[in-house]
Amino acid sequence: MGKIERETNSLSYFERNKYDEIAESNEFQVLDKKKRAFLITSISIMMIYFFTLPIMAGYFKPLMMKEVPVFVNFGYLFATSQFIVAWICAAIYTKKSNQFDDMISEIYERYIGGVQNDKL
Repeated sequence: MGKIERETNSLSYFERNKYDEIAESNEFQVLDKKKRAFLITSISIMMIYFFTLPIMAGYFKPLMMKEVPVFVNFGYLFATSQFIVAWICAAIYTKKSNQFDDMISEIYERYIGGVQNDKL
């Protein structure tokens, strides 16, 4: 039996009903849709951007070898930009996840009363 199953089984009948009530609430459904839309969109954009480098390196070698004004070729510049984009994506994800955490805390407080991080 996994940790999640044990924790779920240790919840009282009242707590299980409250969690079911939260999961079925309109507020939680809206939050879940927003979260899924953000994750699917951001993951798709990141994957397209990051897989562009190996595709371009394989099929567009003349473009990747083209010199740019900073004395490197486009391939190196594009590869370096991936590090910058990764940090930007991490910052955006962190900010957005904090917003989702605040929203779920409000929902939890409304239904259960008080934030209890050990049970979330």
